[in-house]
Order: sequence, then C-alpha cells, then structure tokens
Amino acid sequence: MNPPEVRAAADEPLSPPAISAHGDVVQRVDPLADDGWDRSLAAVPSHTFFHGAAWARVLRETYGFHPVYFTLSRNPSVSGARLLLNEKPASPASLPLHHPLEFHALLPVMEVNSWLTGRRGVSLPFTDECAPLCTDADSFGRLFREVLEYSRARAWNYLECRGGKPWFGNAPASTSFYGHKLDLEAGEIALWARVGGAVRRAVRKAEQSGLTVEFSQDLDAVRIFFRLLCRTRKRHGLPVQPFRFFESIHHNVLSQDQGWVVLARHGRMPVAGAVFFHFGKTAIYKFGASNETFQHLRANNLVMWEAIKWHSRRGFEVLDFGRTSLENDGLRRFKLGWGTQERRIDYFRYDQRKAAFATARDGASGWHNCIFRMLPASVSRLIGAALYRHVA
Repeated sequence: MNPPEVRAAADEPLSPPAISAHGDVVQRVDPLADDGWDRSLAAVPSHTFFHGAAWARVLRETYGFHPVYFTLSRNPSVSGARLLLNEKPASPASLPLHHPLEFHALLPVMEVNSWLTGRRGVSLPFTDECAPLCTDADSFGRLFREVLEYSRARAWNYLECRGGKPWFGNAPASTSFYGHKLDLEAGEIALWARVGGAVRRAVRKAEQSGLTVEFSQDLDAVRIFFRLLCRTRKRHGLPVQPFRFFESIHHNVLSQDQGWVVLARHGRMPVAGAVFFHFGKTAIYKFGASNETFQHLRANNLVMWEAIKWHSRRGFEVLDFGRTSLENDGLRRFKLGWGTQERRIDYFRYDQRKAAFATARDGASGWHNCIFRMLPASVSRLIGAALYRHVA
C-alpha cells in the first residue's frame, strides 16, 4: 500500500471489513486476555519481544496504557470477531475479554490518554522499534484502515507506528534513527574477529582491570542497575524513568526468564550494567548505564562482550542493539564497533486532524538537557515519574 491510498482511507467512511473467501478477518484483541498470546505470536514471522504480552503488561501496569491490538486471522468462524469490530467502545477498557484467533498479521497499538499531551495511539510506547507484522501490502492495508477507523471513533490526535517502512511507501517519516543488529550465528571466534580494534583493546583492558561480570534476574540487581541509570541519565541531561517501571520489568520480564540484568563490578563496586530482553531467537539490548568515575576501566565494553558471548552460546541468532539518535555519533560508533549491520529505523505519524502524515522532532536533545544536568537527582526522579506517562 502506498501513502496516497492510506490518506484516502482516512478521508472515506469505512464499513466493517468484509470476510475474504479464505475467512480472513480483522480483530481488535487484548493480548493480556489470553494466556496463549505469545504462542500465537511465535508463529508470526519477524516478531520481537516488544510484540509479546510481557511488554504490554509492563506498559499497562506502569502507565495505565490500554492495549488495542489489531490482528488478521485465517479462521472462518468469525461471528464473535465481527461483533467486536462493529461495536464502538466508550473506552479501550470496555473491550470484552476475547480469546484471539490464530493470527498471521499484527499491528499492536496502545492508547495513551493524557491531559497534558492528548489522546493518541502508539505502536508501541517506549519501544525502539515495533514494526507491523505483515507479509504483504494487502494485510497491512486492512489492518491500517481498521486502526484509522478506530482512531476516529476514539478521537485520537494521531497514530504513531515505530517501524514498518516497507508498508508506508513514500510517506514522510516523522522521526528517524539508526538501528544496529548483530548476527550471533557465526559463533564466538567469528564474532570476536568482527570486533573493531578499539573495542578489542577496550575489552582486554577491562579484563586486565580485574572486573567481574554477573548475570542476574533478581530485584536487587534491578535496584543496582537503576542507581547506575540515575547517574547516566543525569549525565546525559534526561529524566530517569520511574522505578516502578523497572519493578514491573522485573516482575513481568526478568522473573519470567525473558531477560537479564548484566552488571560489571570493580571489587564489590558496581560500575556498569545493561538490561537485555529476549523472545524466541532474538535478544534486545534495551538499557545501558555506568558510573563515569570508572570509565577508564571500559566496563561497558566488557558487559557487552560477555552478553554477546552468553546469547551466542545459548542459541540466540540475533542481538538487536536498539535505536540510536541520528545526532549521537558516539553511541553509533560504539554499536558499529561490534561488527553490527546498520539500518535506518523510521517512525510514521498519521495526524487525524490533518488527515496526513506529519513530522516530529527527536526529543532526545535540546535545551532541556542543560536543565536536567543541573537538577538534583531526587528532583529529576520526581519529574520523570510524573512526565513519562505523558511522553509515551
């Protein structure tokens, strides 16, 4: 589907989708209403951790966002699904608990309802990339039209999709980032051979400095990482996420064996750490933090190398390094130094008020960085706890 077709769809009234000769039907479902969501998701190509139930649960528990996931299913028994599509719920919370059919395409959305930043749909909040899972343009078109119809009924300001460039054709990206992925299947020796010279020297220095690295899924490790993250966010001039967010990650992700906290210590002192998620054969580097006082030990490099080895030895095929701002050349070089493949991640924002795709600014850098660098850590934490729900 190309962008003109998408724009036309926003301007024209849409009837409930017709059921195809193959029995395909679009459903609105709550991924948390059925214990079988992740099993169904595992059969859909290109799925990631962020499409799974754990992340939906974290977002709902921490920020109160409402999941409204749109699926395309091949099942001729669709009477319940048609009723679900025809109704106009007063709120996403009024969606009936529905056991989703086995689906082959997915566009996950969270409704964010904020008095400060308005009501909108985001696919998905606080993810680096969460592209629609579709195998062809027709599947994406049907899902996207249904989301637009639903967004009008719910009076969203806009719909934001984080990824999915092949399906949006020539539509302008609202924001763009670098993405980096590392192929883990080559094995440890080949992976080390791909590492850049500067990174190799940093890893060796870290090893010779007597640093130790531990993998943990305990809440105590989460607390240690959070303290490191508070230092790092202050150094970068950004508010820190609320601790309840990481408590929910521990409860819904780490304790369910879908991720790890990796910590480097100098003696007993934690000096660097990272949080990794995984689903299927793909792992994701989600958060990193360090104590800048010990930067000369290159602990961040050792944490990453130990994590690469750990995931490779356990049969993971890909390590996704997440997104990087186009302006953050230092972080980009760090990720490229591991032999990753670089790509562009485009976000797309469809403004319902203008019936057109809109652009947005990458808010990672700006005047606010100077303010948050000067604020006491306790004040920054309070501001972060108050604002993150509205930023999404």
